[in-house]
Amino acid sequence: MVSGIWCLSGFKPPTSNGVGPSCVGLPAGPWPSLIDFLVERFPNVARHTWLARLARGDVINEHGSTITPEQACQPPYPAHTRLYYYREVPNESPIPFEEVVLYQDDHLLVVDKPHFLPVVPSGGYLSETVLVRLKNKLGLNDLVPIHRIDRDTAGLVLFSKQPSSRAAYSALFSQHQVHKTYHAIAPWRADVPMPQTRHSRIKEAGHFMLQHEVPGVPNALTHIEVLQVQGDLARYALRPVTGQRHQLRVHMLALGLPILHDGLYPELTPEGQVDHKHPLQLLAKELVFTDPISQTRHHLVSQRQLMF
Repeated sequence: MVSGIWCLSGFKPPTSNGVGPSCVGLPAGPWPSLIDFLVERFPNVARHTWLARLARGDVINEHGSTITPEQACQPPYPAHTRLYYYREVPNESPIPFEEVVLYQDDHLLVVDKPHFLPVVPSGGYLSETVLVRLKNKLGLNDLVPIHRIDRDTAGLVLFSKQPSSRAAYSALFSQHQVHKTYHAIAPWRADVPMPQTRHSRIKEAGHFMLQHEVPGVPNALTHIEVLQVQGDLARYALRPVTGQRHQLRVHMLALGLPILHDGLYPELTPEGQVDHKHPLQLLAKELVFTDPISQTRHHLVSQRQLMF
């Protein structure tokens, strides 16, 4: 996690309790001391919280030295340097669902993620994320997700274990060499022709949480087919070729087939109203690709199931 700028210096503090260090660049400015800058730069973090972090040795300069509360409160302000710290989320609520490791080798780790669990720290989620849980359980401090799925979505996520081979796995996704199949439960409508390909342009819908289709050059492509019909619902196979944010949810909504229990589409659920009994019925079911290191053909399948 990085705040402010990417910190590219050679020094980087170690992981602490599964949480990697965040980094912020210190620009020139009018602040008399470091603590004054931090309080202004991070208005949601109180001065006493920063002082507690400093007292614990959790704030480190770019040379690897811890900064004491006394140093932070005294001039001069250390402009044009970098600062590392460990992000905290007070009173983080536990998420009562477990990730499962389906496969791993020297370079790759594949997780079957439950609904509701974020892949990486963000907002009010830190320790209760797949990445931090796995770092703590497996001791893999270099672990990094190669791609991500929404917190609401369950299923397969690939992680890189080795910095040396990370670019090769990332290239599989940027070059569309990974064949992804999702399953979704959504309304069944005989008037919507199937199978079909949805090819449209998706952009932000005026709210940072939402996307929608707009006129213009298409940037999102999904192949859609029906696998099973049961009453007024159906199980769909969704095969995205591109990876726009919320692409599958937006494409299904545009067809008049909103995915069951979607808390964003067609209506945004108020923040904090999480219903663990009714997860979004969207599952990253299969990933097929050729391993760029071993040349093994992988066909990975989630063991999770959706509910009609």
